[in-house]
Amino acid sequence: MSRLDILEGVLTAVLGERLNALVRDCGELTVTVSAANYIESAMLLRDHAELKFEQNIDLCGVDYSSYKDRAWEGPRFCVVSHLLSVSKNWRVRLKVFAPDDDVPVVASLTDVWVSVNWFEREAFDLYGIIFEGHNDLRRILTDYGFIGHPFRKDFPTSGHVEMRYDDEQKRVIYQPVTIEPREITPRIIREDNYGGLH
Repeated sequence: MSRLDILEGVLTAVLGERLNALVRDCGELTVTVSAANYIESAMLLRDHAELKFEQNIDLCGVDYSSYKDRAWEGPRFCVVSHLLSVSKNWRVRLKVFAPDDDVPVVASLTDVWVSVNWFEREAFDLYGIIFEGHNDLRRILTDYGFIGHPFRKDFPTSGHVEMRYDDEQKRVIYQPVTIEPREITPRIIREDNYGGLH
């Protein structure tokens, strides 16, 4: 029995009915839990003697609205955490979907793993996912006056506004986007004896 088999068995036993899905792919395990069981499941993953996932090494948002270039059946926004057990030397991916697409909300894991603080702020900034219970949920990468969430698939590539420094006003100003969207097709040049080859 491999270590992955052992971990899969322990995850299934410990999470029990909290487990919505367990996927084994490319030598990795992904567990999905509901938003209602998110905090409890995270605490079990961290504290259970057979799991001991002491570290949350990454957390990010995902917009599934057009997953794999086709219509997605199910909730749109997901939060994905990558957990590491130093003492057991194994990893797992934890996923939770926000139940409401219009106002995506999941619980904050800052009381479980302090390391997720800035990760959750990033997911809020870029995807608009609200982390209930986060004590400082504000933008971290975009500008203070930024409107929208740029990693959402319905956000325009060029954005809504652009900023620039105005020499006359001696300050940064915002203005509507002046970039005109266009499709660029590379030009291919074929030469009969390119590079001196005949």
